[in-house]
Amino acid sequence: MEYFAQQLINGIVLGSIYGLIAIGYTMVYGIVGMINFAHGDIFMIGGFIALISFLILVSFGLTAIPLILLIVLLVSMAITALYGWTVERIAYRPLRHSFRLAPMLSAIGMSFVLSNYSQVAQGARVKPVPPIITGGYELAERNGFAVQVSNVQIIVVLTTVALLLVFTWLVSRTRLGRDMRACEQDQTMAALLGVDVDRTISMTFVIGAALAAVAGMMYLLYYGLVDFYMGFVAGIKAFTAAVLGGIGSLPGAMLGGLAIGLIETMWSAYFSIEYKDVAAFSILIVVLIFLPTGLLGRPEVEKV
Repeated sequence: MEYFAQQLINGIVLGSIYGLIAIGYTMVYGIVGMINFAHGDIFMIGGFIALISFLILVSFGLTAIPLILLIVLLVSMAITALYGWTVERIAYRPLRHSFRLAPMLSAIGMSFVLSNYSQVAQGARVKPVPPIITGGYELAERNGFAVQVSNVQIIVVLTTVALLLVFTWLVSRTRLGRDMRACEQDQTMAALLGVDVDRTISMTFVIGAALAAVAGMMYLLYYGLVDFYMGFVAGIKAFTAAVLGGIGSLPGAMLGGLAIGLIETMWSAYFSIEYKDVAAFSILIVVLIFLPTGLLGRPEVEKV
């Protein structure tokens, strides 16, 4: 039982990171109707920016970890949001009224550009950092096995929950959120009613990229490393999480992230770790057979 509880904690933390990335996928899809396949690489960029910012601040002599982490978070969110805005302007806006496959191909190309750009700029080696946040709590102990939760795990989960609440409020209660929902239903009618469609779509990419930056920083704190390839792997799993939870739904994206994280962790703990990805994608297929719109997705309504 203690072993199961420990894996449950690990799975929730991993799923929280996937959920943060998946929210960016589902927000863009909800408005534009396209998958931003460069979003995983935006997450990777956010991790690198967090690492570089941390090293610069430490080199300047700052030693207060909470202050350093706050500055790193704000800097990485700002710069990564700029990347998200750039991707929208270059890869999506010129092709918005083209055939539906064109923006997807452009986003895939942007994904390769970002990953190779990071490889050239930062090198192909893994960039490790020493543990930044240490310490934790022992929840239970039996037969020499202790169930522990670390401080960094607590920070990852609390940050994810807080951001989910904030952005759920943003979408449901603010003017920008109303504009987003209007563009999701009908961009032409939204424009006729005074909604700045271009600005709304750009802000959606910016917000999604900022969330990816938070996920990149959480990944750096949790695993203590970044590399140029991590965006592809995490991006595919986060996209899977968004589809599993119901693409277009913010709670569904988080639920799908938690599900993928728990499936991977539990499979690795009790079965073969080599097949953890197979297990996650297999369960996705089974769910979509019986629930084509995902766990919390809304059925598509045909527009007339």
